[in-house]
Amino acid sequence: MEASDFIIVVAGLFFAGLIKGTTGIGYSTCAIPFLVAGVGLKAAMAIVLVPAIASNGAVIFNSGGLSIVALRFWRFYGGIIPGIAGGTYALTAVNAGSATQLLGWITMIYVVLALLRPDMTLPPKLERVLALPAGLLNGFLTGLTGSQILPLMPYMMALRLPAEQQIQAVNLAVTLASVVMAVSLLSAGIMTVELLALSVVGAIPALMGVAAGSHLRPYLSPQAFRFVTLGLLGIIGAALVGYHPPAVAARASQIAPRKHSVWTPDAAETAPAFRRRLERQMHGDERSAATMT
Repeated sequence: MEASDFIIVVAGLFFAGLIKGTTGIGYSTCAIPFLVAGVGLKAAMAIVLVPAIASNGAVIFNSGGLSIVALRFWRFYGGIIPGIAGGTYALTAVNAGSATQLLGWITMIYVVLALLRPDMTLPPKLERVLALPAGLLNGFLTGLTGSQILPLMPYMMALRLPAEQQIQAVNLAVTLASVVMAVSLLSAGIMTVELLALSVVGAIPALMGVAAGSHLRPYLSPQAFRFVTLGLLGIIGAALVGYHPPAVAARASQIAPRKHSVWTPDAAETAPAFRRRLERQMHGDERSAATMT
């Protein structure tokens, strides 16, 4: 990884932590769109995992009601696991540019929901019916794009949970998703040793950002900072929607056979045969030069 890419990664991880510490917006939601610009989608998904687990895990153990949330939403959480496996498999099969564009759409939808805060209500009967399919879809989109917010956030918002319970339920979902994603990316070969090491080191600027954001919160207007952050995420999301991967090198070599150079041997050509062909070519060049003079 080049120094410029490393700087982008560290800055993105720190800034995402700063946003989470100041406004409470999800860590991966902010970090991945920033990192994609520097290292691409697959690498960004791998790098953000350990920082996300560290920042969200701290919230889980510092908040109460963990067992209540786990028992209520176990169907949703259970659906996340196979969903991520399916999404990661799809990531290895589809074009990375298409997955990046989907991430852009998800980011923009999240921004609209966060700004408008629509009045949604989900009846208790539908809560159980939709829990498993919603978890499966959430896991699939997580495995495909790295984004953990859809349909998690609309689902939890529609249940009208108390603030502390909603925070705990969302953080438990994203932490579980991050752990499962780590295993899934390792098994798919996307998480390399280098990316894992960078992810572990990346927890440092992430936690520093969370701490700085928590410290700055009393001195800033969280609503104004949140509005600016959502606006920035909306711009990044729009850019990702219009993202097109760099053009692949010309495929002329796959369409027409390459001209063979006499100065290089064929793969199946023996050394004596190559020397004889080279001598014939040199003699032919000499005769051509004599004819021209």
